[in-house]
This record gives sequence, C-alpha cells and structure tokens, in this order.
Amino acid sequence: MMRPKPMQEFLDAIISAADYYVTDPNGKESLAKIRAALQTPSKMSDGAGAQLPIRDSLEEVAIPSHFHAPELRHLVETFLRLEPMLNWRRRSGDMSRASANFAEGHANANIVGPGGIERRTDVWLGVTLLSPNVRYPDHSHPPEETYLVLSNGAFCHGDSEWFEPGIGGTFYNSPGIVHAMRSDSTPLLAFWLLWAGAE
Repeated sequence: MMRPKPMQEFLDAIISAADYYVTDPNGKESLAKIRAALQTPSKMSDGAGAQLPIRDSLEEVAIPSHFHAPELRHLVETFLRLEPMLNWRRRSGDMSRASANFAEGHANANIVGPGGIERRTDVWLGVTLLSPNVRYPDHSHPPEETYLVLSNGAFCHGDSEWFEPGIGGTFYNSPGIVHAMRSDSTPLLAFWLLWAGAE
C-alpha cells in the first residue's frame, strides 16, 4: 500500500519537526510509538477535501517565508501541498466555555486516523485552526497527545494556568486530561499527534 506523495512528504516533515522540538519525556515516548506505527501505511480515503470559510485565516498564518527555522518552514510547505485533500470540519458536542464566535471561528482536520486521509485507529494526527480571538471549548479524550504549535496562542491543561508555547512550542497531554486553547489577535495553527494504541 502506497501513500500519495504529498501525504508521505508531510508525515516525514512533521515527524522530523516533532523529533527536533519535543522535549517532554512522555511526549518523546509517545512520538516514538507514532513514528514506528506510521512506517506501515493504512487505507487511504477516496473522498474529496472540504473547505470552510475560515481557510482565509490559514493563508494569514501558514506563510512558509515567515518561519525562520528550516524544520518548521519545510513542515508548512508540505502541509500546504497536502491541505487541498483535507476534510475541514467544525467540532460538535459540548461547547461549554467556548467563545461566542467559536462555531464560525474554528476548523479541525484529521490527517491520519478516524475520518482522516489515512484511515487508522492507532495514530490520530491532525490540525486545528482558530480565527483571531477564539476560545476552544474544554475537552478531553482517552489517547495521549502531543501538540506542535506553529503560531502565537495560549493553551491550558489540567490545573494549569494559560501558557503560550510559542512558534515551535510543544507540550504533552496525558490521557483524559481536560485541555483547551485560545487565539489572540492573530490566527492560531497547531498540529496534534495522538497515540491511541496498537491496531
């Protein structure tokens, strides 16, 4: 089974960038399992990509020349080649603590995992985009998760205060921990890599 070239190039780029930037020991351990699992491709979706109006925010934040670090610049370049294949969607479910503009001001896309371009259950890898001044609702999920952030913006998890990882920042969410994010005066772009267990 072969992956489309844009998908393989993106996966190589995000794993390389995460290898470089992730420092948390739990995040490193999770990433190692994800990297090993992705050595074996899974079934590809045959559906077409789907866009949302928020994509205008992507054009503002995902500008390769704005990234000085070569790992991040290459990641953004490969992501933009893959992006037309993505099925952008809005979050459903509990919206408590979300900002009033959340519905129109956010989009998620699964790249790998349930509903993704590559369908599998062991690895969930995707992207979140927020328009300026949007708060994502508190949420949790069983798989552990590592974030790689490509913009300004703030996050919280568990009992933490809001913190700003910065461009290239990473952090680890343990299984089931409640977490959220919010953008400031510019869009927020972040990738997430979840290890859900062996298939």
